Amino acid sequence: MERNRSDDNYSPRRPSGAAVMRVEVTDALSRAFFSEWSRVGYVGLSLERVAKAAGVGKAALYRRWPSKAAMASDLLSRVGLTLAEIGDAGSLEADLRALLLAFRRLLRHRLIRRILTDLLAEIGREPALETALRPFQRTRRDRVRQLIERAIMRGELAPTVDRETILDFLVGPLYWRLVVTGKRSDVAHIERLVRMTKAAMEVG
Repeated sequence: MERNRSDDNYSPRRPSGAAVMRVEVTDALSRAFFSEWSRVGYVGLSLERVAKAAGVGKAALYRRWPSKAAMASDLLSRVGLTLAEIGDAGSLEADLRALLLAFRRLLRHRLIRRILTDLLAEIGREPALETALRPFQRTRRDRVRQLIERAIMRGELAPTVDRETILDFLVGPLYWRLVVTGKRSDVAHIERLVRMTKAAMEVG
């Protein structure tokens, strides 16, 4: 049977209304999701409350994400849970200072701090969250590894330095102070961490 319109001029209709994934709705759902997560924790997180807080229906949420784990995994892969690129500051000490200051800025963000703490507690029970966290962990370690390799190229660290141990402990003390104990980290504290970390790396 012939069509009433020419094949050359035919183009499928674009979806409209509910079928369109509007960016502003996705953004509102994302903000509501992280706000609810920081308020009640992952276990208490309800997608129905997220949709209500975003001012949209549940169907709009479920068209984008079929489950809480899927939504968390997708959104965590998009947000800035990783450190920014740390450029060459000219010396190991300056590089360490830049890294620790960047990490401090990250951990001072109220939502990120709360969500990251809860995330680390939940990953053992929710495999999807562990998968979502891996890119953040890998990127953070890559940033630190670049810092180590620059110091080796400058002759500030021995080529045989234990890179993996450095990667494990470099930002741990700052995380413990800000997130676990809830204490402050001022400029003087950062400077002490820089000196002590540099000394430990040189010995290692």
